[in-house]
Amino acid sequence: MRIDELAHLRRARDLIDRDYAQPLDVPAMARAALMAPSHFSRSYREAFGETPWQHLQMRRIERAQALLRDGELTVTEVCLAVGFTSLGSFSARFRELTGTTPSAYRAGTEPATDVPPCMARALGRGVRVPPSRAAAG
Repeated sequence: MRIDELAHLRRARDLIDRDYAQPLDVPAMARAALMAPSHFSRSYREAFGETPWQHLQMRRIERAQALLRDGELTVTEVCLAVGFTSLGSFSARFRELTGTTPSAYRAGTEPATDVPPCMARALGRGVRVPPSRAAAG
């Protein structure tokens, strides 16, 4: 991959990180990278190991975790604040990536697990963990 292409991809990644709560779709992200949507998606995955959509969803869930820890907003308010439009899809994605529901996370009743948080995040993003690293724990 060329350096200029990586710079364009980084511009799209910065857009996701900055505007995660806004309605973003792959064509909008691709425009930020000055690429066609299909080429952008393939190049992004090649460069960062995850799709742009996976990165956006993870960024939203990470921000939701911080808002839930603060405890000032309801789960529904957190859902809307981080860019989800459906409480059901927010809750499902939150549970998929964290292993617990937003309400349980807020209450601090996260299930105990033997998987280190960094590995859980990597697995939630669909990153392949080499067997030697997974076994070393």
